[in-house]
Amino acid sequence: MPDRILVVAAVIETGGRFLVTQRLRGVHLAGYWEFPGGKIHDGETDEQALAREIQEELKSAVENVRRVFSTAHAYPERTVELRFYRCELMEPPTAMLGQEMRWIARDEFRTLTFPPADAELIERLVNGSL
Repeated sequence: MPDRILVVAAVIETGGRFLVTQRLRGVHLAGYWEFPGGKIHDGETDEQALAREIQEELKSAVENVRRVFSTAHAYPERTVELRFYRCELMEPPTAMLGQEMRWIARDEFRTLTFPPADAELIERLVNGSL
């Protein structure tokens, strides 16, 4: 049975644009675009994991954190359970891992390649229901 990984991701919207980052070379789904975030470590709450990941990836703290969507997706090598949180950055983001970072409008989501696990969330963002 494949590993099950718990992941938190930040849906950050400012001025009608969403912050997305590109997965680095050498990782699962390298080159795909994603919402910033990462794995929940043992003993962490979702909120603690999200705060840690955003600090590590974007050098910012978060506020107004609220869960907006959850899903699970089975890849051949692992199952990923994703928990998406709307939140706001307290400082301007800095790409701390050398990852590409973009602010995109709702209609730009379909121009970038995202992991299959993000499909339903993106559909809801594009059609304005989330």
